[in-house]
Amino acid sequence: MGELYAILSASLFAAANVAIIRGVNAPSQDNGAFLSIVLTAVISGAMYAWAYASRGAPTITAVGVYWLAAAGLLTIFLGRVFLYASIQYLGAVRASAVKRLNPFFAVLLGLLVLGEPLTVGLVVGMALIFSSVILLVRHSFNAAGRATNHAIPERNLWRRARNAVSAAGNLGYFYGPVSALAYAVGYVGRKKGLDQIPDPFFGTMIGAVVGILAFLAAALFQQSYRNAVRSAVTRFNGWQFAAGVFSSLGQICYFTALNHSTIARVALISAMEVFVTMFLSVWVLKSREPFGIPVIGAAALGVLGTAFIVWK
Repeated sequence: MGELYAILSASLFAAANVAIIRGVNAPSQDNGAFLSIVLTAVISGAMYAWAYASRGAPTITAVGVYWLAAAGLLTIFLGRVFLYASIQYLGAVRASAVKRLNPFFAVLLGLLVLGEPLTVGLVVGMALIFSSVILLVRHSFNAAGRATNHAIPERNLWRRARNAVSAAGNLGYFYGPVSALAYAVGYVGRKKGLDQIPDPFFGTMIGAVVGILAFLAAALFQQSYRNAVRSAVTRFNGWQFAAGVFSSLGQICYFTALNHSTIARVALISAMEVFVTMFLSVWVLKSREPFGIPVIGAAALGVLGTAFIVWK
């Protein structure tokens, strides 16, 4: 049962990746992150209400709420917002490959914070994941350089380099690792919160509510956040709505899978998300997001690295 939920989670996250690209609002550049957080709160709240009616409420502790709220700030706000931005800048496939940094940061936290032992499998897995991201960055930089250099005089090396870096999607390669780090740290808090309050629906709901509050607080200072809130209220975007639903259900399925299977098996199955994203990109996006051997190789390295970490 846990493996089935893990497959569903990977498929739903992959579908969300593709829907985010299709749903980017060109005039406002709204990628639907705020809408997805609101939908997560609504869906998890409805599931919690259903679970409450059928089996009763879990024992709620202040410590558990604190950890779940902190995890929500990191995963549902920071992690989700930067993940959506990464997909917007890099595309569904490249962003999904960069997302393989999640286990990389999780292992680092385990070593530095929890004092877990360092093994050969961990070292090899971390090296493979890091190499996959470097391969993506190098491929994008080279492709961007070839695309821009023909239009710029050869003597203007500074302008060539600047344009190549800009075209390579450098912001996306910044947002992706930040998202992965936020998720990795947030999962530690979520684990502690679920130890206190073992209810994934309640935990997801609390995290989403905190995410909404954090987003609204950011909107007081940033115009882009205000635009996202306004767009979610005044405009309906079917692709953004679908992305929010897929992200919400994918997250719930992931934690449900953890309740029925081991972390190792769930993590390994979830790593297949990048290949499901590739399939959906070809089927849904068609020629809008081309990718070749370097991108496929980077995705394979990331999945292989995850496997080494899981089988440490």
